[in-house]
Amino acid sequence: MAGYKVGVHLRPQHTSVQAMRDAWRRADAMGVDSITLWDHFYPLTGDPGGTHFECWSLLAAMACDTRQAQIGAIVSAVRYRNPDLLADMARTVDHLSGGRLILGLGAGNSERDHQEYGFAYGAPGERLRLLREAIKRIKDRLERLNPRPQGRLPLLIGGGGEQVTLRLVAEYADMSNTPGAPDVLRHKNHVVDEWCSRVGRNPAEIERTSNMPVSAIDHIPEYVAAGAQRLQIQLDHPFDLSPVEAALNQRG
Repeated sequence: MAGYKVGVHLRPQHTSVQAMRDAWRRADAMGVDSITLWDHFYPLTGDPGGTHFECWSLLAAMACDTRQAQIGAIVSAVRYRNPDLLADMARTVDHLSGGRLILGLGAGNSERDHQEYGFAYGAPGERLRLLREAIKRIKDRLERLNPRPQGRLPLLIGGGGEQVTLRLVAEYADMSNTPGAPDVLRHKNHVVDEWCSRVGRNPAEIERTSNMPVSAIDHIPEYVAAGAQRLQIQLDHPFDLSPVEAALNQRG
């Protein structure tokens, strides 16, 4: 149990910017390993017209407000921003944080977000094709930026699709983020290992992460046994951090 990392996933819905800033400062002071946000434009639970804030603007503020934890999005949908622009945004936020950014990418799973903001949603196959293309463009742009990212800027790919997404994890990712209960997570990690074998990648190079609800805190040993190396605890306003403290205490 001593080997897993603890993160907090703050969902920027039905809240205020000040409440979020207070929460991530407290989480950073507690010693969490990472603080993440989702990349949506509307609430996913509760009142669909409730208050909500944009991910990368918040990450820039978080970069300046925190000092220790890694920060990032789980995950940025690649159709929301030009991939070259996203690479430049990520590099800039990485510098603001002193090299602590995790670059989380995904194909996008919110039809409303796409339609309301004028982005084509497309079929799953098309979104996954765009994810592959975006990963390549982002990696290329990061190599050409001056200055380069200050930190390692690990690439995290989110999702659980076994034919495409988890293959992309094996091919390109430094970190994966797979949703689900421990039995699902165990299976998905096995699929990643199989893809690594097929593409010639050492599976130990990929950190396995998962988001978990507060209700699952007592089941952390099961997540770890299933292969989770980092667990991000999902919190909504008013961002009660006591479950995060419990997870840190379990780790010892």
